[in-house]
Amino acid sequence: MSGRNTQAEARTSVSFEFFPPRTPEMEENLWRAIRRLEPLRPEFVSVTYGAGGSTRERTHATVKRIVQETTLTPAAHLTCVGASRDEVNDVIRSYWEAGVRHIVALRGDMPELGAAYKPHPQGYQSTPELVAGIKQIAGFEVSVSAYPEGHPESPSFEADIELLKRKVDAGATRAITQFAFDTERHARFLEAVRRAGIEVPIVPGIMPTTNFKGTKRMAERCGASIPKWLDDYYIGLDDDLETRKLIAAYVAAEQVNRLRAYGFDRFHFYTLNQADLTFAICHVIGLRPERVAAPVA
Repeated sequence: MSGRNTQAEARTSVSFEFFPPRTPEMEENLWRAIRRLEPLRPEFVSVTYGAGGSTRERTHATVKRIVQETTLTPAAHLTCVGASRDEVNDVIRSYWEAGVRHIVALRGDMPELGAAYKPHPQGYQSTPELVAGIKQIAGFEVSVSAYPEGHPESPSFEADIELLKRKVDAGATRAITQFAFDTERHARFLEAVRRAGIEVPIVPGIMPTTNFKGTKRMAERCGASIPKWLDDYYIGLDDDLETRKLIAAYVAAEQVNRLRAYGFDRFHFYTLNQADLTFAICHVIGLRPERVAAPVA
């Protein structure tokens, strides 16, 4: 493990991603995770949006409750798949009315797994258009996605950089990356972004690998590579959850330390609604909880 860098720890900030619950049991688990991580004072917490907008109502309900019942700053995911501009604009306005001031704007995926993207005839045709539409409606902070290893549908790495520049020109103020386990890819991506004149924060997405088989499936769908060294870590551990948890914490904390050495100081954790692993990683990288005050009514 890399040695501690107290200067880097002092300036490191984190954000956490949750997904909206589908059952009462999942909702209980989500709120246990939120309460467990709240004292770490993340910069914001985001709530995902299902393919084709399939979790729209649950996402809205979750972010509204975060506003009302916690001290956290929520960021709601929003996609432009399968909806007209008027429908998407209604969602944007409803977020503002609920007290949400930050949106993670994404093109989104089609509901059919692996289906090619097809914009709605009356909808936003691209993420830059969606970002511009959000900014026209209200003064939201807008985060967007970025792909250190390239988007699987992109014709080239250069096209990805150009698309990110268009998102920023439309009003995005932060880019959160797809998870990538090769920190060199993140470093090269950051260099390319800065050469292109893009100056917004680039925030690496950190994916826990406890469920390594699931991680590999996600990686295959989104075009992320799995290094051999990481694959080797999990050989023979299919039935050993406790060891997988320990390895996952080590891998994530080591990745954060290596990324900090390249100059990254913000990190976005895909929590998968599991708080303990994320809490442990944050502790290792130097974050300590603070007492959480009750939200002002």
